[in-house]
Amino acid sequence: MERELGVAKYLNNHDKTYEVELLLGKKTTTLDEEGEIIEERKVPEKLFDVEKINYVLQSFVGKIKQTPPIYSAIKVKGKKLYEYARKGQEVEIPTREVNIYNIQLQNIDKNTNIIKFKVECSKGTYIRTLCEDIAQKLGTIGYMKNLIRTRVGNFNIEDSTSIEELRENKEMLEEKIISIETIFKDKKKIVLDERKIQYFLNGVKLSNFNLDGIYRIYQNDKFIGIGTIEKNLLKRDIIL
Repeated sequence: MERELGVAKYLNNHDKTYEVELLLGKKTTTLDEEGEIIEERKVPEKLFDVEKINYVLQSFVGKIKQTPPIYSAIKVKGKKLYEYARKGQEVEIPTREVNIYNIQLQNIDKNTNIIKFKVECSKGTYIRTLCEDIAQKLGTIGYMKNLIRTRVGNFNIEDSTSIEELRENKEMLEEKIISIETIFKDKKKIVLDERKIQYFLNGVKLSNFNLDGIYRIYQNDKFIGIGTIEKNLLKRDIIL
């Protein structure tokens, strides 16, 4: 579990690409398919003008301010936002700056009121909020109907393999599974002696005067795991 959480944290710090389906004319409590519908409106046909939709989508490219959805894990005053939502409590949600690098319109379906688009964005971007803001700028309401993450950093969905495929062909495991060492291959290397390795593995923070950041940790030529330096202290992050 520790390794899984560490890798997930690392991947979450990278830019991402999504394929998104935005359903117009309905609003839900969670801004996605999981929530309850709290408002419905008829969507006029003129709203599906390609030029207008493209204009609105492109208006979000660049650095923008977002207000995260109340049903999210962001902490405010020590509590996660969804904890406030579940108790019906109001809380002021701070805005955050994110970067939308590119948006491409992929499809418009007037029969289902769905707009499909592709977005490349920075870490921390809430696609649910983006969908709501796009719908509002189009002059209606909407929620995120479907979401597929197609890229995280250098990892693309085209290179992925399903669990079913691995079950049917176990020989693919060695070929397809990417080691933690490979995932962090762009990070600098720190070699620790045997004494310091034991401290590191036991969770003791070690003095280290490299720049703050993520590092690959080795004992001689053996890869041990991943550590993070913050304020001249090296702490254990992921261990094998």
